[in-house]
Amino acid sequence: MSESDITLYRLQACPFCERVVRKLHEYGLDYQSRFVEPMHADRDVVKRLSGKRTVPAIVDENTGVTMSESANIVAYLERTYGEGDETAGGVA
Repeated sequence: MSESDITLYRLQACPFCERVVRKLHEYGLDYQSRFVEPMHADRDVVKRLSGKRTVPAIVDENTGVTMSESANIVAYLERTYGEGDETAGGVA
């Protein structure tokens, strides 16, 4: 079993994180979940990666991309792994 090249930093029961999880599943992408501290001030691992303490955050070793914000991540996944650009100009 190989380790996934995509890592998702997330919280339990976070609707924004679940939005990204649904998109990852839709495209059949393997990924690793890393659950982070619930307290915003304690999310130093996410801050080191993306410059912010917000989740979800994703690291894609395939493309060298690190980003946060669910709408940005979903748009990135659609552009990179989807069939086409379905959400041009879409904002959530």
